[in-house]
Amino acid sequence: MAGYRMDRTGEDIMRELTAILRTVKDPRVTAGLISIVRVDVTRDLSYATVYVSAMDGLDAAKSAVKGLTSAAGYMRRELGNALKLRHVPELHFVADDSIAYSARIAKTLSELAKDVEKEENDHE
Repeated sequence: MAGYRMDRTGEDIMRELTAILRTVKDPRVTAGLISIVRVDVTRDLSYATVYVSAMDGLDAAKSAVKGLTSAAGYMRRELGNALKLRHVPELHFVADDSIAYSARIAKTLSELAKDVEKEENDHE
């Protein structure tokens, strides 16, 4: 049952941080399309690891992590106001390149589909 609570709390934190992300005024955060991919919460709910990805790649995500780290106090306070938790977890941000990676995969798949379609039309 404890695992379910941690998963549910992680999803709640992810949802609220996504909303709070829009209010952060740091130019490193607002420069590109930033998305929170996943939130892992420790068993005692004292720490939350937030995985951040950017459409522009890993370098943009690393820059956004620096901005988010400097705004962590603000985000933690807003998170405490939004969620009724006894203890608001300390936020640690980690850069992730999953959005750029999935965009590359989608582009490769669409190119392969075009090649297959072209070969089918050539054989007819």
